[in-house]
Amino acid sequence: MPEAQRANLKRRIAIRVALLLLAGISLYLLAPSLLEVFSSWPELRELNPLWLGLAVFFEGVSMLAFWTLQRIAFRTQSWFAVGTSQLAGAAAARILPGGPAAAGVLQYGMLVRAGIPPQRVASGLAASWAATTATVLALPVMAVLTALGGAPVPNGLRNVAYLGGGAFVAMAAAGFGAFAWDRPLRLVGRAARAAAGLVGRREQLDDLPERLLLQRDALRRAFSLHPWLAFLAALGKWGFDYLALLCVLAALSAQPEPSLVLLAYAAASLLGMIPLTPGGLGFVEAGLAGLLVLAGVSAGDAAVATLAYRLVSFWLPLPVGAVAWWLARRRYGPVEPEASDATTSSSSSDAATSPP
Repeated sequence: MPEAQRANLKRRIAIRVALLLLAGISLYLLAPSLLEVFSSWPELRELNPLWLGLAVFFEGVSMLAFWTLQRIAFRTQSWFAVGTSQLAGAAAARILPGGPAAAGVLQYGMLVRAGIPPQRVASGLAASWAATTATVLALPVMAVLTALGGAPVPNGLRNVAYLGGGAFVAMAAAGFGAFAWDRPLRLVGRAARAAAGLVGRREQLDDLPERLLLQRDALRRAFSLHPWLAFLAALGKWGFDYLALLCVLAALSAQPEPSLVLLAYAAASLLGMIPLTPGGLGFVEAGLAGLLVLAGVSAGDAAVATLAYRLVSFWLPLPVGAVAWWLARRRYGPVEPEASDATTSSSSSDAATSPP
């Protein structure tokens, strides 16, 4: 094995070991909260099955909205390719530490195997992540606006609104600058290239500034064709998922203020993006259960609601993702290893802009 490949293999092993250690430490620290949530398992029998079924339905519609957004971003008409790749990628993100990166690599390979041009896939993944992230950051602002004149917002949830609102403004300003002018993207590309030079990978990112501009222009073209549909799809991805949580609460006959639940949901969604554990496992359970109590739900109902919601949104997609991966493999064949390797440099260049 050449020296360069041996060094690259050692670096990958070291990164994976570090991720596993971080995941183990995080789960150890979060174990009490996880055990408290999972100990409410017997109380799931109290859930109204009709409301629980409606929660599953809304979770499915949320996925459909995300596929719509990705079809626009990838500029493809294939529901099958986008749906199966996203489901398989989401399942990988829930199993592997650093899941968003693994999910991106898996979905990239599946979509390229399905015949979508690699550059279009890379830019589409970045675009769909940016659109959904900007939307979830805007949710706290929307929740505060809807709460005006209603129930007072507790301090803990008010802080969520401030942080989410500030992050949304910063991201919106960065996105506007990147789409309006070339210079910000060139500076980002040069900074990433300089950072790659510190670990001996500068040659792989020599053309990164130009590549970022090309991808930005491709995104302009993609979203300019269906701007409102893309906006509604990004909003629907989170909106229908939020409705699933409301249905779970309704299944327990809990009736908290919807705007406060939206704040709790937005905070839990942001916690789910922490890459230390697969799918934010532990972080979401601890955060959502506590924040639902602030929103007016009793501690017992908050634990049961959190467990039921995570069963619908986190655990149920795992077997569905496995089936989707198998169906895509049957139609398009196995993902070639070199396809995944070829996207490594692309994924690293998109890390500043790209992850269910």
